[in-house]
Amino acid sequence: MINRRKTKTVNVGSIKLGYKNPVVIQSMTKVPTVDTPWCIRQVNQLIQAGCQLVRIAVPRRADTLALAEIIRKVKVPIIADVHFSPDRAIEAIEAGAAKIRLNPGNIKKREDIRRIIDAAKMHRIAIRIGVNEASIADYQKRQVPTQRRIALMLKEMKKYVRIFEDRNFDRLVLSAKSSDALRTIEINRMIAATFDYPIHLGLTHAGLPEDARIPSAVSLGTLLAEGIGDTIRVSAAGNPVDETIIARQILTALGLREKSGPELVVCPTCGRTEIDVIKLARRVQKAIRRVDKPLRIAVMGCIVNGPGEAADADLALCGGKNKAYIYRKGRRVSIVPESEAVTALLNQLQKF
Repeated sequence: MINRRKTKTVNVGSIKLGYKNPVVIQSMTKVPTVDTPWCIRQVNQLIQAGCQLVRIAVPRRADTLALAEIIRKVKVPIIADVHFSPDRAIEAIEAGAAKIRLNPGNIKKREDIRRIIDAAKMHRIAIRIGVNEASIADYQKRQVPTQRRIALMLKEMKKYVRIFEDRNFDRLVLSAKSSDALRTIEINRMIAATFDYPIHLGLTHAGLPEDARIPSAVSLGTLLAEGIGDTIRVSAAGNPVDETIIARQILTALGLREKSGPELVVCPTCGRTEIDVIKLARRVQKAIRRVDKPLRIAVMGCIVNGPGEAADADLALCGGKNKAYIYRKGRRVSIVPESEAVTALLNQLQKF
């Protein structure tokens, strides 16, 4: 069991963030905000994939105008991503955003920040203070040692939070991101030790989906296992649905999210294997793609680990020479030729 770090509870529309609530998955649209049909379609794809919050960039006035229409037509709280313009922040708030994201490295004037705070208070919405390592002025000007970078990020966060607290605004979510997994872990540990606001976890960018999985799992998984983190976003180039899938897998692996579909356990194979495990596993994977029950299904290649995995699975296929043993809830129910193995397994699946 993971003991979540105690935090305040912050409402983002209908979603509650904080330790008393499940860790929330979010992602970001990657199409022009002004193309409202396309943007709405992508938001709905993210919802279908399991996303509970969606962030949308609003760099121009035309984007905040489009945002209002998008918010009216989707069934998920929308976060407006604001960087340089306080006017865009206020327009997004008035358009109905459930939360806005501000970057302390880009909006610095106290009078602008206070104006945004007052608008957020009036509309009772949340604000994420998102410190990005690459946006810190001192870091941009010169080479800065790692520990100094982390200290600068924390200093920036403290300074910004103080402005909000001085104005009695506490509907805050905090995040500090780097493209480096270890620095992301370290700065979030420090923020967790300093503040009691919910924390948004993520890397600034992690590469293509196939390259993003490991650094995201390492950094986000480490922090979540320590009880740090209340909402996560995996950053990967390309389709944001891939981000949501990776985020789901991270939470499921840590027991922070119930499985929404089958888990396929596959033997890594070795010299003992006498059946084409990979070919069988690919066929099983394709066949169970639309199954929505949280089942554990094992495809194993020999008698060493096969029976043990079969005992721990709802269904299992254990290979022998030119044949396969089919198990259901740890009990062997049939022996079939290799050519009939997947069909026999799927016949047992129908009984669930």
